[in-house]
Parts: sequence; C-alpha cells; structure tokens
Amino acid sequence: MTTATEQQPPFDSAENTGPDSSSQRQQAHHGQQGDQGQNAPAKLLQHFQTNRIDSALWALRLLAIFFTVGYVLPIFTSQQSAFSKVLLANAAISALRLHQCVPAFSFSREFLARLFAEDSCHYMMYSLIFFNIRPILLVLIPVLLYSVLHASSYSLKLLDLIGQNSWWGARFVILIVEFQAANILKATAFCEIFIMPYALVLTLMNHAGLMTPIMYYHYLVMRYSSRRNPYPGPAVEG
Repeated sequence: MTTATEQQPPFDSAENTGPDSSSQRQQAHHGQQGDQGQNAPAKLLQHFQTNRIDSALWALRLLAIFFTVGYVLPIFTSQQSAFSKVLLANAAISALRLHQCVPAFSFSREFLARLFAEDSCHYMMYSLIFFNIRPILLVLIPVLLYSVLHASSYSLKLLDLIGQNSWWGARFVILIVEFQAANILKATAFCEIFIMPYALVLTLMNHAGLMTPIMYYHYLVMRYSSRRNPYPGPAVEG
C-alpha cells in the first residue's frame, strides 16, 4: 500500500505536464501571430517602396472610388469638384500606365501607333473629353468600375502579403468582384456606348462643345479595336 501511494505522485505530475505544455504551445502560437501583426506595417511599407508605381496606381484608384462616392453623396465637397477629381485621378492613372507600357517618347509613326493602341491612352482621352462638361454620374461609372476591378485585385495582393488569414471580410468582397469581372467589363462597355447619345444631347443644349461628340466618337472607335479588353467590340456590334 505504501508503495502504491508513493508511486502515485509521479503519475499525477505526469498528467499535470500535459496542460502546461499545451498552454505553452498556445502562447507560442499567439506570439507568432503577434509578430506577424507587428511585421505587417513593415512589410507593407517595404512593398510600397519597392513597387512605387503600382502602389500609386492603387492609391489613385481608391481616390477615384472615394470621389465618386463623394459625387453621389456631396457631403464634404460639391458635385462639380468631385466630378473633376475623379477625372483627374483617372488621367493620372492613365499617365502612369502609359509610363509602364510605352517606351521612351520618339517622333515616329511606330511610337504614335503603339501609343494610340494602348487602353491607357484611350482612358486619358476620356478624362480630357468630359473634364469641362456638366457633371453627370453616367460619365463616372466606367471610371468607377475599372477602379473597383483593378483596386480589388491589388488589394488582394496586399492582403496576401500581410497574411493568409487576415481580413476575411475584405477577401470575400474581393472574390465577389473578381468572380463578376467579366460582367463588370461588359457593363463598362455598354455604359461607354450609352454616353455617345448623351454627348450629342449635351452639345445641343450648349452644355458641351461641338468637339465633344466628335472626340468621343473617335474614342469609341479606339475602344472597339482594344487589344486588352475584348468586350467593347461585341457591345458595339450588339
């Protein structure tokens, strides 16, 4: 009996080591998560410094989305100011994209042909065409849809950089946007077509210059021959 009672404490102590070890593992796991949370801003800052143009494009697209919401809900600014800022952000995005896609400037037919074949050149023309007209939401919808689509894909890359298990709500919204990417591009193409009669109406009402529908017609022609986005062509034919 005394031998059994003497052997019992080691058995009890062995059982007590189980919860202690599991708690240590949990503390280590939480410590790793804390380290990841602390390293997330540093990773983002390093990524922004390494990919400055892509990061600037992402920030400009977020600004375009923000000012479009500001146009719909003019609480902090006027609709005219928000309208102009959306088009300015779109022009800046197009300029940066042209800087990435088109080589150094040169006075040659090949350079001009490549310049006008780029979608970014089309979008810059879009901003210039409607910058001085009467504000309307229809003009901002293509800019908004493109900004949402591209900003979502880059935001997912940033979330992956932070960690696989971060911001599940944002990831779910981004996955929905990417799943509807084809429909978003189709909606953008149809919206660009509907703007053409609106440009004619603006000209007849003296809210736009005579060159506005002419320039926009050439814009639609270039969008019809787009190489990156195949949806404007079928939308025009349909």
